[in-house]
Amino acid sequence: MTTLSYADSALSLLPPVVAILLAIVTRRVLLSLGVGILLGAVLISDFSVGGSGKYLAQQVTGLFWDDGSLNSWNLYLLGFLILLGMITALITVSGAAKAFADWARTKIRNKRDAKLLTMFLGCVVFIDDYFNSLVVGSVARPLTDRYYISRSKLAYLLDSTAAPICVISPVSSWGAYIIALIGGILTAHGFADSGHLSVFVQMIPMNFYAVFALLLLLCVAFMGLDVGPMRQHELNAQKGNLYDESKGLPPGANSDLPEADNGKILGLFLPITVLVVATFYFMVSSGSDALSAKGLEFSILGAFENTEVASSLFFGALIGLASTLILVISQGLDRSYMFKGLVTGARSMLPAIYILLFAWTIAGVIGQMETGKYMASLATGNIPFALLPAVLFILAGFTAFSTGTSWGTFGIMLPIAADMAMGTHTNMMLPMLASVLAGAVFGDHCSPISDTTILSSTGANCHHMDHVVTQLPYALIVAVISLVGYTVLGFTESILAGFITCSVLFVLTVIGLKIKVNRRVTPN
Repeated sequence: MTTLSYADSALSLLPPVVAILLAIVTRRVLLSLGVGILLGAVLISDFSVGGSGKYLAQQVTGLFWDDGSLNSWNLYLLGFLILLGMITALITVSGAAKAFADWARTKIRNKRDAKLLTMFLGCVVFIDDYFNSLVVGSVARPLTDRYYISRSKLAYLLDSTAAPICVISPVSSWGAYIIALIGGILTAHGFADSGHLSVFVQMIPMNFYAVFALLLLLCVAFMGLDVGPMRQHELNAQKGNLYDESKGLPPGANSDLPEADNGKILGLFLPITVLVVATFYFMVSSGSDALSAKGLEFSILGAFENTEVASSLFFGALIGLASTLILVISQGLDRSYMFKGLVTGARSMLPAIYILLFAWTIAGVIGQMETGKYMASLATGNIPFALLPAVLFILAGFTAFSTGTSWGTFGIMLPIAADMAMGTHTNMMLPMLASVLAGAVFGDHCSPISDTTILSSTGANCHHMDHVVTQLPYALIVAVISLVGYTVLGFTESILAGFITCSVLFVLTVIGLKIKVNRRVTPN
């Protein structure tokens, strides 16, 4: 079947833009993604009905069977979601979540402390963004519910720690992937002697968006800076409505699950600890096996560069589920409770799985249309060098927003940024690479079709579009601050000048938001 590429055409933007706009307007994510997928299929097949049908069949089949074998990445990840849903539901029916919330109420005195603890957990569990959003959501949700913190706020806490922490942490799936990419780029441009890990560490303060997104999140948690739609969601939560029930329950909202009266806090922390430790073990183990196969010596960083993330998540969750079952059996939990927990937990993840499948499909369509290449080509015109860091930040943001993937944006935009730096000032190589990383995370935070956005709303049991619209103002605030910082960095060629500029703007912004919040009555 002949398919068309739109790498040199603005038409490549049509499917993602239509899908995103429809999702915002209708709030029906599956319908919106479906329209975007159909539109892309028609364009790729040159408006052939038969060709479109054949192409769609190939894309859907490829989600489960690819290149003559099972698509293990997708299947393992879907299995991880189902297993985690079961674990979460079992923790609920065992009464452990309720016991933790009761205990935390004696230690965590107010909403502020609950939000700060959630953010702390998000920063500690940094090995993978998927893992972060889902696991921290499971632990923090009973606590945030207890203090009437909206599910939208919880989703923001999860999403704005997941990617920003992972993108600046070398010992994470993101950090390892970025280090591997940057290492190849530097070697290709004659910087073979550069220590790839040290280069990554040098780039951390240059990633303005990640740094200041975390700082803004801290201020929001500490000061109660509820702006835009988030304010109304927090006001609703104060009345006991943690999400807008008029729109139906969000994915995973297991309000009908029974809860045992003899639950123990251990029933929450032990399964989650086992899950974290087991997942970390499988990530290091699979990475170590890959290093051995290549004849390379073992190192933690090398293991994370070569790890199999999806299978590690799945087998870690399998061990976590086994430990949860052992605990609830030893607790003497009624078998009907266990069965209902397992079934309801698995079903609770189905809406998220449906959205992910559609998101993966449209990502394949967008990849075939080469939307990312078209976005990247916009940076190759006659742009003044001083504006390149800011321009790369914007283009990486739009690329991640349109494609729904940070990692894909890294793969497309980082080599282009390096080529531009080599053609102008090589000493600006790292700031330009960092601006791409920052822009990709920004776009990922804003995109309704991003898998991280989807899983953050799943971890919080929050309506997907509620999370998107409530997080957007915060993401835009940090993006504007970062954009000014990259502009100053470009004109001065000083990382310190750019960082100081961002810091000053950040302080002024927080003061302005605090003054605005103090003028009205809001939950603290």
